[in-house]
Amino acid sequence: MAWLGLIGKGIFSGAIVVAASELAKSKSLFGALLISLPLTSIMAIIWLWRDTGDADKIAEFSQSILWLVLPSLVLFAVLPWLLGRGWEFVPALSVGILCTILAYGVGIWAAGTIPTSA
Repeated sequence: MAWLGLIGKGIFSGAIVVAASELAKSKSLFGALLISLPLTSIMAIIWLWRDTGDADKIAEFSQSILWLVLPSLVLFAVLPWLLGRGWEFVPALSVGILCTILAYGVGIWAAGTIPTSA
């Protein structure tokens, strides 16, 4: 039964990515809207709750997501900026990913230094 649940989670998660990329082909704003929704976070929170029932774990997980969403935005700032300046796609994406990795390092450090409760 555990394998069936994992397969179902994978199919559902993959369907969202496919739907967003297909929608973006004709209406990029709607594809972006779908992918920008925190659907994967919501699904992970629900599945974590179902698996553990631990509210403290959900709170810690949610707070960690907050601190790690911020560095992910670096890609969406750097990539269009470089493409708008005439960079080819692959080098622009590579630099965007590198900048994002560096930002994640800062985000992981920040998430580890921020207290989870008062």
